[in-house]
Amino acid sequence: MRHNKAINHLGRKSGHRKALLANMATSLILHKRIQTTVAKAKALKMYVEPLITKSKEDTTHSRRVVFSYLKNKEAVTELFRTVAPKIADRPGGYTRVLKTGFRQGDGADMALIELVIKESGFFVH
Repeated sequence: MRHNKAINHLGRKSGHRKALLANMATSLILHKRIQTTVAKAKALKMYVEPLITKSKEDTTHSRRVVFSYLKNKEAVTELFRTVAPKIADRPGGYTRVLKTGFRQGDGADMALIELVIKESGFFVH
């Protein structure tokens, strides 16, 4: 039975997993779209959506909390200045995972994860 086993460990120790998710979240915020495996995309979605929700309120405390997860000043600045105003009216669902097929080398299920950002009346993807 798999009771209380909500997170995917991604075959890594906790320190490696936290670093991986922080780096992927930084890349997602800076580039708005990244390609990765489906398992990592789903784990990243659970990691980054609460941070985006936190960024709706631009206070020193929320910036410090987000920085403690991302560990990248440029990503925090981008999140609070660019991304947060564009998703301010959204109640959730800030990311979208699109499956793209299988990787050539090992057949891993690949996906594209992107931010759902509203620009001038249209959603950019």
